Amino acid sequence: MEDGSAVVEKFAFGRKLGGGPKKNAEGQYGQRVGRGAPVFLASVLEYLAAEVMELAGAAARDSKRGRIVPRYLLLAIRKDEELGNLLVEVTITHDGVLSNINPALLPNKVVAAAGSSKSPTKAAAK
Repeated sequence: MEDGSAVVEKFAFGRKLGGGPKKNAEGQYGQRVGRGAPVFLASVLEYLAAEVMELAGAAARDSKRGRIVPRYLLLAIRKDEELGNLLVEVTITHDGVLSNINPALLPNKVVAAAGSSKSPTKAAAK
């Protein structure tokens, strides 16, 4: 069986596992964690995962797909305001980007269809 120093050298942690009270004093960490804290954290993470999966499933269903891929996770997160604010710094691999084409770059017939059919000046003239 390996002693602590061999494990530190093997995995190059740079310090012994466990740390003890000195670690807590250096990092200003709390000495104890209440019994309810891990349960609360687990329930919050479960809720967030369920919310993201529900929205991603709806995005996959809208695209007539049966599988949730990273693209639908991106669409779900970015289209929901609260999740978008929470995960603004998150990068999801293999997801692409949200489609956002400036109307000035589109052909004229598409720009006219995207805008209102009557401009306010033409409507006032009639």
